[in-house]
Amino acid sequence: MEPVATPIRATEGELASVKYDAKGLVPAIIQEVGTNEVLMVGWMNEEALRRTLDTGRTWFWSRSRQEYWCKGETSGDRQWVREARYDCDVDVLLFLVEQEGRGACHTGERSCFFRAFGSGATPGPV
Repeated sequence: MEPVATPIRATEGELASVKYDAKGLVPAIIQEVGTNEVLMVGWMNEEALRRTLDTGRTWFWSRSRQEYWCKGETSGDRQWVREARYDCDVDVLLFLVEQEGRGACHTGERSCFFRAFGSGATPGPV
């Protein structure tokens, strides 16, 4: 059975409190609900944050392509938001998601954090 989208209600005051960087972006940590595994980090601007909260799916701003993208629309590896949080300074977001499909990483790994320092893994972008 496919997961169900769960929109998250946020107040205008909460949304107005988010501190974006000079490019209008805020980092968004994506963590799997239940396991607490960190799956990925993406960037959101105000519109991507609103889309995420309104749709219950993760939306990001692509810094390289300069466009919005909804996680899983091309890969099928969708993220269903279950909780949305912000840190004490309101300059980092945390989303607890139900991960559908293989995982969050474009490489096919479950998490983007599949390499460890000292492990002998090849460094650099994949």
